[in-house]
Amino acid sequence: MTREEKIAAARSQAWREALRKSMKAKDRTDLPRVRMNELDAEYRSHNREEVNQGLTAEQAVQEARRCLDCANPTCMTGCPVEISIPSFVKNIERGEFLEAAKVLKETSSLPAVCGRVCPQEKQCESQCFYVQKLGKPAVAIGYLERFAADYERESGQTILPEQAPKNGIKVAVVGSGPAGLSFAGDMAKYGYDVTVFEALHEIGGVLKYGIPEFRLPNAIVDCEIDNLRRMGVSFEKDIIIGKTLSLDDLKAQGFQGIFVASGAGLPNFMNIPGENLINIMSSNEYLTRVNLMDAANPESDTPVPFGKRVAVIGGGNTAMDSVRTARRLGAERAMIVYRRSEEEMPARLEEVKHAKEEGVEFMTLHNPVEYLGDEQGRVCQMRLQKMELGEPDASGRRRPVPIEGAIETVDVDIVIVSVGVSPNPLIPNSIPDLEISRKGTIVVDDNMRSSLPIIFAGGDIVRGGATVILAMGDGRRAAAAMHEQLKK
Repeated sequence: MTREEKIAAARSQAWREALRKSMKAKDRTDLPRVRMNELDAEYRSHNREEVNQGLTAEQAVQEARRCLDCANPTCMTGCPVEISIPSFVKNIERGEFLEAAKVLKETSSLPAVCGRVCPQEKQCESQCFYVQKLGKPAVAIGYLERFAADYERESGQTILPEQAPKNGIKVAVVGSGPAGLSFAGDMAKYGYDVTVFEALHEIGGVLKYGIPEFRLPNAIVDCEIDNLRRMGVSFEKDIIIGKTLSLDDLKAQGFQGIFVASGAGLPNFMNIPGENLINIMSSNEYLTRVNLMDAANPESDTPVPFGKRVAVIGGGNTAMDSVRTARRLGAERAMIVYRRSEEEMPARLEEVKHAKEEGVEFMTLHNPVEYLGDEQGRVCQMRLQKMELGEPDASGRRRPVPIEGAIETVDVDIVIVSVGVSPNPLIPNSIPDLEISRKGTIVVDDNMRSSLPIIFAGGDIVRGGATVILAMGDGRRAAAAMHEQLKK
């Protein structure tokens, strides 16, 4: 049966009724959670095709049947953008896939993105009745979100949320990452004239430069951005607020509200001996050059170095993205070096699983203490301190403690440092009266309003580094608060 025939079957009344027949709560709880369809690990580790292939219509309906339609849907309490989860899931169960997409679009500007990169296992799915009360796998909310969003896009029937009449008030957005796009979408729904300013030559922020195509294809991001354009949002590229344009310039152009979503693009390093050797770089630089500057092409103006032995320092999603990218660029030995155990890794379990399947080596309970270089000043070895876990620290994770005298030397060609980021300092440094925390983040109140009434902020410039969905939640909250302020 072709995909089109399967979709037609899923939408047929007889098929839907057959699926729903005699479906009591106990029958639903006995259904197994669906498995995501994936590309073969050996095949995908040599190209940049998307790993996760989505659900078929039958799989989506089958998974949606597991939803118990709880009287108190706790899953929604775990969603920062407040998606009506039971509503869109039940539409999928009925085979009303476009209706499901319509529900998503009511609160989310980026459903196809969130369905791919949101850590649902720590958000909505962690609050699912199955997890909280039954000790069973949650309803695959993220998979279903992706399915509905992809179905809408592939159907060619673009769904846009309802919009208020234009009110003539101009608002500016600094940065086109998830916080900025979410804010822009909501303000467009309220009727504002929204302009998004992006410093780079591509719209999308971290969604474009920080997440590889094998996890989030650029075409998906572009489709979501095009939907915002259809809603009237304008985009300006290659403009650095704080350099190209100042706050006074924006005011002079008539902008009455400004949302800063400039992210956390300043990479952190460990400040250990040898860290300035050639071929040691941050994950920000590595991923940005590969994702946005065609650096994987040796003929590129700014190619990245290619190495057979690549070490990535860190255990988060960005580290996984970096090491999996290195494998795709020809690394024969691609290593994750992480000072804690695998259980303490902040990366999504799915990302760790995919990395292992693709041949990535995990050197947990190791921490680099020095890099050694060759005669040309290029890194050639790293010295690793072996660690053991001690008592929990402030984060609740067990603190890594060095094992005295346990040092290991490993040959490397490239080292990619992925140990966190700091807020982009351009905006804070260019606005004298803006209150900034000691960590360089913009200080905001519960409504994302800064010390200057005209400026709101959200995402990594406030949080210092967080997930796509938390940034989107900030954007929505800021939009609601700015709307209340401007409509008076």
